[in-house]
Amino acid sequence: MGGFFFKSKNPKELVDWYGKYLGLKTDDYGSTFWWKDKDGNDCSTQWSPFADDTTYFAPSEKQFMQNFRVNDLEKLLKKLSEEGVTIVGDMESYEYGKFGWILDVEGNKIELWEPMDKVFQ
Repeated sequence: MGGFFFKSKNPKELVDWYGKYLGLKTDDYGSTFWWKDKDGNDCSTQWSPFADDTTYFAPSEKQFMQNFRVNDLEKLLKKLSEEGVTIVGDMESYEYGKFGWILDVEGNKIELWEPMDKVFQ
């Protein structure tokens, strides 16, 4: 799991509440959970509230979006496209990883992330 994103009436207030009452180490984006993969590499999972009016989850109308960590995003997107899975938009690359989006069978938008975890450390 790369992350869990959800809509919130007041993301800043919610992030502050989780930091204060549940002890989450938070920043403007939510909270990052660090863990080790099977090879001992540092990895992260992000918990992030988004504003209620965000269009980031579109075309899905759900109040949440899942993010999954993947290897070789370009190859995966090509394979999924060949198998008839709906690809949303174009792959995007940043210093912290590559991103692609698909729709599941119910129309839920899923973010796929080929991470560069070391950037966050």
